[in-house]
Amino acid sequence: MDEAPRSWTIAGLAQALGGPDYADELSVERIEQAEPVLKITMHHVGDLAIFASVAGEQIVVSSLLWPVDEQREPDAFNRFLLKTQKLVPLSNFAIADVGGREYYELVGELSVESSLRTVLIELRVLAQNAIEAASELRTEFAA
Repeated sequence: MDEAPRSWTIAGLAQALGGPDYADELSVERIEQAEPVLKITMHHVGDLAIFASVAGEQIVVSSLLWPVDEQREPDAFNRFLLKTQKLVPLSNFAIADVGGREYYELVGELSVESSLRTVLIELRVLAQNAIEAASELRTEFAA
């Protein structure tokens, strides 16, 4: 589990994460686009979807949170996010355009030379951070 290939690819990640060792925790689906992406469903956190891609020297993992247009006072909330960013370990907030609509997104990055153990830690932390952001950060700001 601790050994990493020289450099992860989408196919390598799909194979490593899609094995029986992790079946209770997550499932993996390969999505073919211009650049292939993995949809990783994290079962222990309400089947949260995390998307993974490999580009150059990094693996990018992300999860959509909620639409920007559903956030009360989005400009003030964005400022709040920038000020509290340090409180969210291993993850960054972003805004992604999906089908012409903007969504808050939580993103993590790691090296393509990371061990499988490190990739799993990143996925677990991102999933937990996404759940906490949706339940705590958004709620705290709205209060």
